Amino acid sequence: MSHVVTAIHANSKADFYASFNRQLTAVLHGERDWICNLAQASAVLMQVLPDLNWAGFYLLKDGGLVLGPFQGKVACGRIGLGKGVCGTAASKRQTIVVPDVHQFPGHIACDSASASEIVVPLLHQGQLRGVLDLDSPTAGRFDAEDALGLERAVQIILAASDVA
Repeated sequence: MSHVVTAIHANSKADFYASFNRQLTAVLHGERDWICNLAQASAVLMQVLPDLNWAGFYLLKDGGLVLGPFQGKVACGRIGLGKGVCGTAASKRQTIVVPDVHQFPGHIACDSASASEIVVPLLHQGQLRGVLDLDSPTAGRFDAEDALGLERAVQIILAASDVA
């Protein structure tokens, strides 16, 4: 089933993410396939969230993170747990907001245009399944309100999917 995803004009980030997450829920409705839903989610993120240059997922496999569905330039294929922003968020099992990636110790620069990043762990039934990773060419692009909205988006994705 095809869904129309539209630009969101909101008065606050909370309103923006409420609208965004309604659209995400509609796009994922009726589909249970994990990879399909991750692919759709990365497309919706890239299409609707302003000021991104990369949106996608890394999935836990063989004790590390392996590139999953994404939108953007070619990316790092594998990231070790505890390495870079993605590996750190995965190992800590908590969202990490990085206003300036050049100040993050051990940052892995897959795209030199990225200036800020947010990574949200995918935790399903207490188990780490991977991370959502968003990059922006603008320093300071992400904040605590983005973290809350994206953590809700991850919950929607996980609830809509038969997680592998």
